[in-house]
Amino acid sequence: MNRESEWLWIEPIIGSRRISNFCWAFILLLGALGFFFVGISSYFGKDLIPFLSSRQILFVPQGVVMCFYGISGLFLSFYLWCTILWNVGSGYNKFDKNKKTVSLFRWGFPGENRRIFIKFFMKDIQGIRMEIQEGIYPRRILYMKIKGQQDIPLTRIGENLSLREIEEKAAELARFLRVSIEGL
Repeated sequence: MNRESEWLWIEPIIGSRRISNFCWAFILLLGALGFFFVGISSYFGKDLIPFLSSRQILFVPQGVVMCFYGISGLFLSFYLWCTILWNVGSGYNKFDKNKKTVSLFRWGFPGENRRIFIKFFMKDIQGIRMEIQEGIYPRRILYMKIKGQQDIPLTRIGENLSLREIEEKAAELARFLRVSIEGL
């Protein structure tokens, strides 16, 4: 996926359009509709879902709570589907030796700041930093250290790279930019 030459390196970043997000949004939608229909069934006294009997569920308090859970789940599912539709977090990292610039672009949520674009000069890059935390929830992130600014993450949050993959990625980028690698 990387576009790499002697003078230009473009790395696409995958956003919210991942299989896992589609699965979670769909599962959440089905569960929320189930809760909502069972709650509404208890209000009307009729079974809106053929294989579930709502006669044992009183509208107050169980039916109201199930309707609330259903509506809450629908809102969360709608939020996930919107992030997938807008592809929040996608973009690219572009390193151009001819222009001596680095450009980072990401799509955000719709609004005034939908396009997130950061551009700076290569001479300001001090190094590539790796943050590696092992354990139940391993965290492996590449950062770019820039003079006078906080470190900028280059990898996507939740990107499950193996230790070898992140080391290779850091080494390639550091070699391309001719900077050092730091590890934590």
